Amino acid sequence: MLYLISVIDDTTGSATPDEMAAIDTFNDALREQGHWVFAGGLTPPGSSTVIDNRAGRAVLTDGPFVETKEYLAGFWIVEAPDLDVALALASEGSRSCQRRVEVRPFLGGSA
Repeated sequence: MLYLISVIDDTTGSATPDEMAAIDTFNDALREQGHWVFAGGLTPPGSSTVIDNRAGRAVLTDGPFVETKEYLAGFWIVEAPDLDVALALASEGSRSCQRRVEVRPFLGGSA
């Protein structure tokens, strides 16, 4: 099963050197344990572009879709046999980055 672990923050690029080292260690552990699929940090929401092509003509709007104090600052995509393992991995990820995280399974679930 594939799971998205979303990192929730109110700033971007705010990790301290110690947090970055802990994240690197966590990433290495994910790879060694066979859970790693992909991960990345994101730029601030103000750098985003919203695209709406529901009417057959793309309308592009600068900035985030939703105004909020917290947003998706980064993520991990992990492979885990079940939700309990994914939650344990997310707990380790939260500790490594010192941020709250959210876990969601992918539809269809498998790689």
